[in-house]
Amino acid sequence: MAKKPVSAKKSPGKATVDAAHKAVEPTLHLQKGAIQSHETQKFGDLIPMPHGLSSDVVRQSVKALNTVLADTMTLRDMYKKHHWQVVGPTFNQLHLMYDEHFTAQVALVDTLAERIQILGGVSLAMAADIAEATNIPRPPKGREPASVQLSRLIDAHTLIIKESRALAEKAGDDGDSGTDDLLVSEVLRTNELQVWFLSEHLVAASPL
Repeated sequence: MAKKPVSAKKSPGKATVDAAHKAVEPTLHLQKGAIQSHETQKFGDLIPMPHGLSSDVVRQSVKALNTVLADTMTLRDMYKKHHWQVVGPTFNQLHLMYDEHFTAQVALVDTLAERIQILGGVSLAMAADIAEATNIPRPPKGREPASVQLSRLIDAHTLIIKESRALAEKAGDDGDSGTDDLLVSEVLRTNELQVWFLSEHLVAASPL
């Protein structure tokens, strides 16, 4: 009597293993159009947070902080551009100073963005959005003399210093002491210190 063919059977645990693999498998190749925007909070919208400030005050502070954030991110990137492209007899001093200042501006960017989120707003983040929002003129792509680099940085710092003072005063008058303190104690003082260092490189005796 002929034996019946034995059908292939899955091992008892295979289905469980397959399901486990599926659960942790990255979805890397979705069909075109499957990825859609799922914003949980649109830019400009506010989420109520337990900070005790009115929505009107928060809206003004978030707008002000995003202005300073955009300019700070632009200044940060300008420092890195000049760090890479600096030339001249003071190359080493400026190369090192630009990178030190860049690091301090990176810290300010993070502090400003976190303050915006603390208030319930959405911080600017992407380069294209920063380019649209900043008040600092765009430098050329090419290399410039060190004296021109210094002048550009000084102008950018001065712009941020002026706007930070005005916005801090407004935030203080509105009762937003946290934003007032951040703009004065961190943004303003950091920029005042850095612009002093830059200015000392442009004295009459400078070899630039």
